[in-house]
Amino acid sequence: MHLGLGKLGAIITSTQLEIAMQFQQIYLDCLAQASYLVGDGDECAIVDPRRDVEVYLEAAAARGMTISHVIETHLHADFVSGHVELARRTGAQIHLGHLAGAEFEHQAVHDGDEIVMGDVLLRFLETPGHTPESLCVLIFDRSQSDDKPVKVLTGDTLFIGDVGRPDLVGSQGYSAEQMAGMLYDSLATKLLVLPDETEVYPGHGAGSACGRNMSTERSSTIGAQKLANLALQPMQRDAFIAMQTAGLAAPPRYFSHSAALNKQGAKALDELPQQVALDADQVAELSSSGSIVLDLRDAGAFGAGHVPGSVNIGLDGNFAPWVGGLVDVGASLVLVADSDESVAQAVTRLARVGHEAVAGYLAGGVSAWTAAGRELATLQQITVDELAERLADSADALTVLDVRQPGEHDCGHVPGALNVPVREVEDRRDELDPERPLALICASGYRSSAAASQLARHGFTGLLNVVGGTIGWVEAGHAVAEEA
Repeated sequence: MHLGLGKLGAIITSTQLEIAMQFQQIYLDCLAQASYLVGDGDECAIVDPRRDVEVYLEAAAARGMTISHVIETHLHADFVSGHVELARRTGAQIHLGHLAGAEFEHQAVHDGDEIVMGDVLLRFLETPGHTPESLCVLIFDRSQSDDKPVKVLTGDTLFIGDVGRPDLVGSQGYSAEQMAGMLYDSLATKLLVLPDETEVYPGHGAGSACGRNMSTERSSTIGAQKLANLALQPMQRDAFIAMQTAGLAAPPRYFSHSAALNKQGAKALDELPQQVALDADQVAELSSSGSIVLDLRDAGAFGAGHVPGSVNIGLDGNFAPWVGGLVDVGASLVLVADSDESVAQAVTRLARVGHEAVAGYLAGGVSAWTAAGRELATLQQITVDELAERLADSADALTVLDVRQPGEHDCGHVPGALNVPVREVEDRRDELDPERPLALICASGYRSSAAASQLARHGFTGLLNVVGGTIGWVEAGHAVAEEA
């Protein structure tokens, strides 16, 4: 069977249809994650809720609707879902694919099962490939048509510009090749046969680790994806499998833990321990006994002065996924921030990826640390122009470490730069000389600051963080190398 192009029909939007249903995409930028409200009359369903569920309760209340159904398109690995808490607080029924083996009360879904809410009909499609239990949800507005869906919620099966990774379920006994074959069949027989004008709403956008080439667009149509999505171009099954299993980076370390939490059902956020304010002596004691001090400030503030041995992962970025990718789940965390509000935000965002072991936070931030008579460590920041000057000096022993993904590095990098992705830096530090000056660079300075802080914890000296990163390097007109 071929993944082929059907006749491209007229592309129309839900606004043009003037459909009666209630529909809302609720997008969480820091996780690049989309959840959905859909319904009619006085009831609605929530699809793929994140862990902090107030946003769904408020969205339903604003429409005068009751949440009667909670749908999980699969057991998510990249975030902890709020399905159990939302069902508990609303009395809604949870729906999940019958192959999930979930440990909480739910309705096991099979291909063709339906939910009816007024004129809205939801029909489930079993679409294994990203996971064995993956589902897509067809949305029909029966006031318009009984047999022509207006939308399809594709979960992690089909993204805008990409498809779901097939390699995240190794513990379930399937190989990436087996899953990719299932994904090919799901796309060919379930999704690409839909009308071209069917609107596509995925579970993630650009920035999620559940795919590789996702678009920044948050919706599309089946017809548009047939034209533009590389993974949907005509090809044999074996070629598709080879494409989808080539060059896959290792999954972030927290993925298996989040999937396990979702399978059993996570605790409600209000059941987690309340945060404890710590003084400098308590933070120092916790740090010396193995807790990780996590500095939430931006790279510049961290570089100017921080608690020695702390790891810098800024809150103003994809904070939670990076913590999940760089710090072992279950590690005791001590937070350092500029405000109590930032601490509270961080705790919620950490819980979204399964990090619940927060021992407390440094009350008063780094000012309290210095007021207690303790010294701060620093991380020197250099501009791209300063980096160019040092590299032009043949007597300078400076090494440049590019901590972006290999694909980013290959598309353009500082000449001579070594490439070790940030998630691998700590494990591969033996490949680096801890006493040689090392300039770390990423796209902007966010990931490189995180990587530098990790190396500093292991005794590296002479570390430099390149402000502006490769984006600034290119904009300044400096030489760029590319991989052949």
